Amino acid sequence: MKRSQIILLSVFILITGLIYMVLSNNKKEDSKELKAENNTVYVPILNAKNEMRTLKLTSYGQILPNSEVIVSVEVQGKLMKGGITMKPGNNFKEGQILYKIDNQEAVYALSARKTTLSNLVINALPDIELDFPNERQKWMRFLENLEPFKMLPELPAIRSEKERMFITSRTILTEYYNLKSQEERMLKYFYAAPFSGTVVAIYAEPGAIANPGGQIAKIAKSGDYEVKVPISMADLKLYKENSTAEFYDSKNEKIATGKIIRISGVINQQTQSADVYYSVKALPEQQIYHGMYLNVSINKESSKETVTLPRVAVKDGKVKVLNNSKLSSVDVMIVSSKPDSVYVTGLTNGQSVVLEQVETNDSKVKYKGIAR
Repeated sequence: MKRSQIILLSVFILITGLIYMVLSNNKKEDSKELKAENNTVYVPILNAKNEMRTLKLTSYGQILPNSEVIVSVEVQGKLMKGGITMKPGNNFKEGQILYKIDNQEAVYALSARKTTLSNLVINALPDIELDFPNERQKWMRFLENLEPFKMLPELPAIRSEKERMFITSRTILTEYYNLKSQEERMLKYFYAAPFSGTVVAIYAEPGAIANPGGQIAKIAKSGDYEVKVPISMADLKLYKENSTAEFYDSKNEKIATGKIIRISGVINQQTQSADVYYSVKALPEQQIYHGMYLNVSINKESSKETVTLPRVAVKDGKVKVLNNSKLSSVDVMIVSSKPDSVYVTGLTNGQSVVLEQVETNDSKVKYKGIAR
């Protein structure tokens, strides 16, 4: 082979090797960038800017039942189905039996004691006929009405102290009032609804063994609602008991009216707000539900520094803030709102507020903001 050909071949091999090395390094860099890109989530952000505004005061709150009861048992026994199926969301009427406890054993024990009382009266009748002949008839009627599986009849009226001492000495009075107490206890084997309402939660199912104090269900009174509304300390002076307000749904449609029934004396340390409670009533042909969120307007104005955000950025009184590729939650106070936006306090100038709801469960994910 000629020398010139050898040189050309060597140059070709060298160039080919250099190209391969460059391509390999580029591939590695691309792989690193792709891996980094896969662990990055881009989120829309807005740099918070507080501006002084005169706003119509609004807030928000969740509908809560004014009357909510934890149903519990007072006796031990097997839980049995009542007059309705106890499932969350089911409605019931006042007086309906919501549940009962198997009382068969208690019924037999009560019947046995009634037989004991009958024997006491029977044994006392000869002496009653001898010492109190005019009272015999009433005790005979009492005995006839004293049946094991029927309610205890009224005790005959005792007309003299002598008769009372005689009846007491035969332990008839003691046994009678013990039976009355036991009959009253039998009522505890049944739970009648104290009002018309809705089943909120179930803690035990039919067939379970219930113990005294054990929780069975949570029920709420229907049609009797209140709304808890957080109000900033700066505006709290504008809210007075019995003051009225209007309530709007998420579509900004007026659906209810209400008035203030109480104002909390406890201040939220994070938001510097106090809770104001409204009794609320739906407008005709409108429906409100337990757990529903409503916006409230009190037709008053206030001047304050606020940040304007889209509604979707705020959830349960919190926003997400981006800092060093991580997200954190910040409490805010909605002081006024429009159909698509809200005015909030609680943010400092320059904070990067995320404009949509983002899950933050994965600690390996890095977040980058896209300014809007």
